[in-house]
Amino acid sequence: MPKFNIISQFLKDISFESPNVPELFFKQDKDGGQAKIEMNFDINIKGAENNLFMVDLITKVHSKLDKDEKSIFLIESTYSGLVQCEEKDEEAKKRLLLIDVPTLLFPAVRAMVTRLTSESGFPAFTMQNIDFAALYEQRQNQAKNAEQPAANQ
Repeated sequence: MPKFNIISQFLKDISFESPNVPELFFKQDKDGGQAKIEMNFDINIKGAENNLFMVDLITKVHSKLDKDEKSIFLIESTYSGLVQCEEKDEEAKKRLLLIDVPTLLFPAVRAMVTRLTSESGFPAFTMQNIDFAALYEQRQNQAKNAEQPAANQ
């Protein structure tokens, strides 16, 4: 079992934009199309002394009309955790900081997005759970595949 402790969680940065309000609220035609959601996640880790690490869960949620790509809303946030990690094995530490910690930080981000969308006059949007282990494996495989052509040359 990994040895870590989240000392503190906090919102480092947040931005909410809805550039096409109030026109979206007044628009009566249904030809704008359906709303589509694009979500992106990134994780930044900064190490410090005494086995302390800052883990930033960077989230971007962009809702657009599928017909004309008109932006409905854009939410960008950085939610962070200050983590003390006693894990000695480097691979286990990497997995802990890129999978376990973001998994624990994510519910606060999901709650913020839901509240921001509902309080801005839009239907509340609740993000589904994110499988950070699957994202980690996907990025590891992409990195391996990117290295292979260079090794064959």
